[in-house]
Amino acid sequence: MVAPRPTPERVRGWLEAVPDPEIPVISVVDLGIVRDIGWDGETLVVAVTPTYSGCPATSVIAMEIETALRARGIERLRLETRIAPPWTTDWMSEKGREKLLDYGIAPPRAAGGPDSCPRCGAADLERVSRFGSTPCKAQWRCRDCLEPFEYFKCI
Repeated sequence: MVAPRPTPERVRGWLEAVPDPEIPVISVVDLGIVRDIGWDGETLVVAVTPTYSGCPATSVIAMEIETALRARGIERLRLETRIAPPWTTDWMSEKGREKLLDYGIAPPRAAGGPDSCPRCGAADLERVSRFGSTPCKAQWRCRDCLEPFEYFKCI
């Protein structure tokens, strides 16, 4: 008996377990880079939009997605990189934003910077550097608890 092929929703659920290699607390689904999942005949097609076109983690993400799906029995798979429309932090899930905050990274805000320290909740903050450990983050510091933290820039 041939097993029925999984629905796109089921595949998306599997991909919720694939972490972003640069911020492992958030999945590629919660990051919003898994743009489309569907079947083209007998081939599963997963479209991924990198956070920016030069993201060094793009190939690692593709490999991790492929590994996760092959472990679930997907034999025919095509990964597509979509750069249009460009990724935006608006595509991040609310669950992903909460995970960032719990991890100590201030989630993106349209206002241009964090509104509070992810460690103590204080609002007296200063930007230390426009760049953090990755180009999509900036380095900030809380003036109350004096702890540095990263802010995921709004893109």
